Amino acid sequence: MRLGLVAAKPTDAVTYGLLPAAARLGLEVFLLTDQPDGHAGALARARPGQGRADRGPAGQGVQPRIVGCDVYDTGALVGRIAGLPRLDAVFSNSDHLQAQTALAADYFGLPGKDWRSCLRAKNKPLMRRRLAETGAEKVTAAEIAADDEPPAGLPYPVVLKPAEGVASEDVTLAGSPDELAERCAEFFGRRPGEKLVAEEYLPGTLRTLETLGDGETTWLLGGFLTTVSAPPWFVEERLTWDPLPPGEELDHVRRALGDLGVSFGACHTEFICDGQGGARLVEVNDRLIGDHDEFLMAELLDDDLFERVLRVHLGERLPAGPPPVGPGHAVADYIIAERSGILRTAPSGGPLDGAEPGVSLSYWPLRQPGDHVTVTHSNRDYLGVITATGSDRARVERCVGAARGANQWDIG
Repeated sequence: MRLGLVAAKPTDAVTYGLLPAAARLGLEVFLLTDQPDGHAGALARARPGQGRADRGPAGQGVQPRIVGCDVYDTGALVGRIAGLPRLDAVFSNSDHLQAQTALAADYFGLPGKDWRSCLRAKNKPLMRRRLAETGAEKVTAAEIAADDEPPAGLPYPVVLKPAEGVASEDVTLAGSPDELAERCAEFFGRRPGEKLVAEEYLPGTLRTLETLGDGETTWLLGGFLTTVSAPPWFVEERLTWDPLPPGEELDHVRRALGDLGVSFGACHTEFICDGQGGARLVEVNDRLIGDHDEFLMAELLDDDLFERVLRVHLGERLPAGPPPVGPGHAVADYIIAERSGILRTAPSGGPLDGAEPGVSLSYWPLRQPGDHVTVTHSNRDYLGVITATGSDRARVERCVGAARGANQWDIG
């Protein structure tokens, strides 16, 4: 069977998760990308043992056919696929390429997401509008273009964010119309032609819900509790495995996702619990959770997460019954640049020393010594991430704390 894997920049999820899973399934992979050299280099540099080494090769030995293509252009993507041997699935794990991939899959009669739900997930004003129309929830929000005056009637403080942004880039809190105007001018000076959305600030606890669906059955895989930096920025500093128990909050998120049309493939949803039994969505990412939390979740499943995602896109139904999530604790602790400069010292990637029995402890580098780092007050400031899983919460937490103390990240 043949898989068309649509990707933009190289990511560890592709190199160490999806491509090894495709190899284990015996798939012939065509990697369609606008960055062919980057992917070839990432595969050549792949480190043995990273990812899920117990379930097959990790990066090395995986040899997709890399196909150059303007993957952002649906017509170009469809045309390029038409020139390949017939594919059995077209799939992407990129935030930016879900709608294009869904349209391409539909063109060739292959299983895939609804392109409408992909657009609602990617475009925050469309998401807010849809949820308001269905009555799922009401969050005051206004779209802003470069020449617009600050909208009237906003309930300050408001969160200002790119209409199609990712990774908390250019997300900030504005406390007044004047501050909003100042932040808008700064943004449009850097990113002309794009749009912003200003929406009411939602106080409470930030959580995630991770789901996988086949169009009829949806697995609720669990979720993370997210520690966020203090306003006015919203950098995700730490994610801790903490699935939300059944109740009204979880029911609300499920209903809202249904109203958005989310029912197929992997989806990562962020939402706020207000502490009084209520919940409202922050954003929907129509793909696996990223920033290496996907590997943590894979360790907690009594199943192969990456294989299962690909199997769904190949047309396989999910088994009935609850998802195969085992007990355990997991943490992703991000090392965040505190100032701009050259990264002088950082640990290499791979398993870390000091893991206690029953704990899997690793470091994933996101920047290398010699890289110039510019602080952006977003998730792009990550230098790397310490990840740990295990059955005992106290042991996992001790290992993460010890790993932070035993390693150095120096910026000069």
